[in-house]
Amino acid sequence: MGQHFLTDQGVAKAIVAALGAGEDEIRTSGVRDVLEVGPGMGVLTQYLLERPDVDLKLVEIDGESVDYLLTHFPGMQGRLVQADFLRLPLEKFFGDKFLIIGNFPYNISSQIFFKVLDYKERVPEVVCMIQKEVAERIAEKPGSKTYGILSVLLQAWYDIEYLFTVGSGAFAPPPKVQSAVIRLRRNDRTDLGCDESLFKAVVKTAFGQRRKTLRNSLKGMLRAKAEKEGWDEARAAEFSSAPVFDLRPERLGVGDFVSLTNLLA
Repeated sequence: MGQHFLTDQGVAKAIVAALGAGEDEIRTSGVRDVLEVGPGMGVLTQYLLERPDVDLKLVEIDGESVDYLLTHFPGMQGRLVQADFLRLPLEKFFGDKFLIIGNFPYNISSQIFFKVLDYKERVPEVVCMIQKEVAERIAEKPGSKTYGILSVLLQAWYDIEYLFTVGSGAFAPPPKVQSAVIRLRRNDRTDLGCDESLFKAVVKTAFGQRRKTLRNSLKGMLRAKAEKEGWDEARAAEFSSAPVFDLRPERLGVGDFVSLTNLLA
């Protein structure tokens, strides 16, 4: 399955220690539900099971890994689900809030984050190891060439910390890329202040042609706005001449995209 297993125990301990670290609300609120995604051979699991503040559940798609975990970790029955995380209805396993941790498979890490966003009201924190380039992109600020769709959508709802880099020597077999550990913590935002579906569409459409100005990449949305409002060509041209449409998408922060969404609503 193209897996690279983490073998460096020091890195594994550091990842587990990062879960809830420095967050008084998490540390002092008793036992918390935690979901480990893709435990593999249990390199994180062993340390998560040592934490008295963690009530652990795991989801793993690989049958060999499931067999290994059931054999080597007593008490896995009832905690371990063999399933595709991306297809799993998480509300069936957790009544309220739960934290997520894992060494995410690099080829589906973006899809995992989109699923986290679907459960953003239930997931206050995520600690994960992903490909270094993806970690940098997610944590990046506006103005960078690596700043993109995931940067905006995740930063709208989470504060993101790039914790540390992990070299390829920490894995067996060693991957060709470097890895990094990041932590996402839910921010105080309860409402974007705009239509959330349209916000997503604006962000995705804008970055779909990121080298173009917003006037060109959002041409279809500008046309739809003009038709909705019943504007003539002159009024439509006046609307699309607003300075924001001269910019490329990487120049806009979350608040700017919220304003843009309201402008196009």
